[in-house]
Amino acid sequence: MIIGYTTGVFDMFHIGHLNILQRAKEHCDYLIVGVSTDECVESYKHKIPIIPYEQRAAIVEAIKYVDEVVPQTTMDKLIFLKKRHFDVMFHGDEWKGTELYKKYEEEFAKYGAKIEYLSHTEGISSSMLREKIHG
Repeated sequence: MIIGYTTGVFDMFHIGHLNILQRAKEHCDYLIVGVSTDECVESYKHKIPIIPYEQRAAIVEAIKYVDEVVPQTTMDKLIFLKKRHFDVMFHGDEWKGTELYKKYEEEFAKYGAKIEYLSHTEGISSSMLREKIHG
């Protein structure tokens, strides 16, 4: 059984979010999704999500591609891997080849895990929605 893991804020849930979860599930038998807590988002984005954590987690949990939702309390993916093994982490391809993710790939290999990069859905993001709302 292949256990997959992905994370996100999933604020203002849109088709891009659904697509990434569907594509991740196509590559694993059991998909764990880390939904960033409000505190985690505030720590690195310096803003609070529009939709509170509990509601974002409930939305993601209701999606048929998702087997389990866990709170993401830190951006350090290695901490979760050490706590709860998974075989493959799915992440947006804009991070592929960066120093941080090269390091993750090396560290994950020590635990028998790998990273698969998925492309984002063109023309949609929570940031774009935020701009439309605020004009």
